Amino acid sequence: MENSNQLANRFREVLLNGLWIANTNYTDQLSQTTWLQAIHKIGSLNTIAALTYHVNYYIAGVLVVFEGGKLEIRDKYSFDCPQIGSKEEWENLKNDLLTNSEKFANQIENLSKEKLDEPFVDEKYGTYRRNIEGMIEHCYYHLGQITLIRKMIVESTKP
Repeated sequence: MENSNQLANRFREVLLNGLWIANTNYTDQLSQTTWLQAIHKIGSLNTIAALTYHVNYYIAGVLVVFEGGKLEIRDKYSFDCPQIGSKEEWENLKNDLLTNSEKFANQIENLSKEKLDEPFVDEKYGTYRRNIEGMIEHCYYHLGQITLIRKMIVESTKP
């Protein structure tokens, strides 16, 4: 079984600096995305901004628990992305995600083996380990969407 350092590194790979699984990460994809691309709507797909907000919503919500708070996030609010009306607002959203991601990874590193195997908030949510692994998988799922949507936008705006 993975220890907390290995889990933290896997989390960092998808969000901050890895290339092993997807040959990209959030830092890479979002740094190449302009704010106009981030809010560009393609059919019924979520925008890159909405997906960025969604991923950050869960990371920030679970981070609160890691820091000793209560689990107060709700699925029904996870796509309530505020309108992004400027480059500055897009930069703030990206920075919020990346800052929370680093804090989240640091919190994972500090979890003991015993804590990893304890119930997360309530037994119905499984263990801390299961929730961290789920977060990593969730992030990869949406990274794939962001990557494809970004490619669609770039292709559709070529002269």
